[in-house]
Amino acid sequence: MSDPGAAVFRIGCVKYLNAQPLIHGWPGPVVFDHPAALCRKLADSELDLALVSSFEFLRDPVYAIADDLAVAVNGEVYSVFVAHRGPIEEVNEIALDPASATSVNLLRCLLAERGLHPRLSSDLAGAEARLLIGDQAIEFRRQAPAWTQFWDLGTEWKRTTGLPFVFALWLIRPEVDEPGVIAGKLRALRDENLATLDKVIAAQKTFPPEFCSFYFRDCIRYNFADTQKRGLLHFRRLCEKHGIIPAKAAPLQLA
Repeated sequence: MSDPGAAVFRIGCVKYLNAQPLIHGWPGPVVFDHPAALCRKLADSELDLALVSSFEFLRDPVYAIADDLAVAVNGEVYSVFVAHRGPIEEVNEIALDPASATSVNLLRCLLAERGLHPRLSSDLAGAEARLLIGDQAIEFRRQAPAWTQFWDLGTEWKRTTGLPFVFALWLIRPEVDEPGVIAGKLRALRDENLATLDKVIAAQKTFPPEFCSFYFRDCIRYNFADTQKRGLLHFRRLCEKHGIIPAKAAPLQLA
């Protein structure tokens, strides 16, 4: 890509509500998919950049990160949780949603830090608790029986570490020329969308405006500043501590 100003970038984005303030109004084509599918396409060079699970960078830190852009939280995330009945300490099995490696490995870290060791499985039918993420989690929460308890992973991360948690980042493949150009365009789009957030909310068709306003304004953060970077690096340290990834000293490469 010799002319990044004119290039048509192959862009992927998670197909969840939480990404809308980062992608709404993008003038070119966008591949929307689940995080795991986007990670595969990015790794296979089918995409130039994508908003994907932050764990993908920890797993394979070959990408540049678009600076100051993220899907992050500083407490309750609302849309990533374990739905269970009774104390979380008494849960023996949790069925996993495989769509996001970040959420699955965040759960592993949080359980290990609490000294909890439930069986993690893919058996949705038989498990007494479930990890749910994204729009599916929001819909489940709205219709769940009154007895359902929600172990919110954003809240538990904040309680455990005192830091924000970064769920998704814009990752740019290493062969993309001048990644700062596309990163700048993405930051400008984010800034415009947050300045006119009511327009973004009005464009959403899956969930009511009142919920979107709460979710965008009270739950999700869209920057990747120093505190979010510390949160991401602490997540990497815990993943190394608990044997999820090997120890690496790769720095954050920002665009």
